[in-house]
Amino acid sequence: MQKKVIVTRQWPEAVEQALSEKYDTTFNTSDQPFSSEKLQHALCNADAVLTTVTDKLDAAVFNSTGLTAQIIGNYGVGVSHIDLAAATANNITVTNTPDVLSECTADIAMTLMLMVHRRAAEGEREIRKGSWTGWRPTHMIGSRMSGKTLGIIGFGRIGREMAKRAHAGFGMPIIAYNRSTIDPSALAAVNATQVDSIESLLSQADVVSLHCPGGQTNQHLINAERLALMKPTAFIINTARGEVIDETALVQALSNRQIAGAGLDVFEKEPTLTAGLTDLDNAVLLPHLGSSTRETREEMGFRVLKNIDEYFSHSEPSDRVHP
Repeated sequence: MQKKVIVTRQWPEAVEQALSEKYDTTFNTSDQPFSSEKLQHALCNADAVLTTVTDKLDAAVFNSTGLTAQIIGNYGVGVSHIDLAAATANNITVTNTPDVLSECTADIAMTLMLMVHRRAAEGEREIRKGSWTGWRPTHMIGSRMSGKTLGIIGFGRIGREMAKRAHAGFGMPIIAYNRSTIDPSALAAVNATQVDSIESLLSQADVVSLHCPGGQTNQHLINAERLALMKPTAFIINTARGEVIDETALVQALSNRQIAGAGLDVFEKEPTLTAGLTDLDNAVLLPHLGSSTRETREEMGFRVLKNIDEYFSHSEPSDRVHP
């Protein structure tokens, strides 16, 4: 008999077709996020549940005597929305999709960095409102990005891709903070220096880009005290996870011009935004576009398929996540 698979959101057509050919697959045709009850139902009625960042699989979701799921194939790198300890306690393997979205996410981080430096979102809004009166020497003055110091928090795959673009394209000196020692060859490739604390990085950088994991460990890693360490001319970019920044503190810092600006692709309570964010001209806000290219979204799906294929053929999944 074919293994039963439940997919919690709509996936690219090519991936759904491949899944349906191999497995007894139930798709989410409405593309509405699953409730906790629907997630628990999925875990009790499938061999594999294929999830995304919009699925909150906390301990309560795993609290059932009728679980049948053997593997959760997560469509994305971050797994802070999954209680890994609860999954492990129920003998459920969890996999993710590293590598395939690194370049596109770094591209979005660079997009945000350029937009906030050059006030591109403000300019685009002015054009659309019909309020542009023409070129003048003092109009919408932004900040030069080339040659500025970039501080990267989290020097994993995406952080390294970001460093590569900033170094080669904009001649930016790079400093990096990472929980573990960074391979010297990875630093040398982009002429980067590892610093020993977030505080040191924040005080030196002209722009800070976040590429660290989310979850409880990094909840409000960037808080009011740390924002206060940044230069008043500095910018912060977040394409990691929304909870990494205390958004209330960020709104305050941006409102008071304590820092120059922010570019965000992820938010604390997606899709709900913290009060005041949308009122700020010095904040560029994108709707979680990090991996949203056709090529990457398909590659992510096929990476999930590869992992469940390996699992059901009694091989160790390539991208197994350990708690």
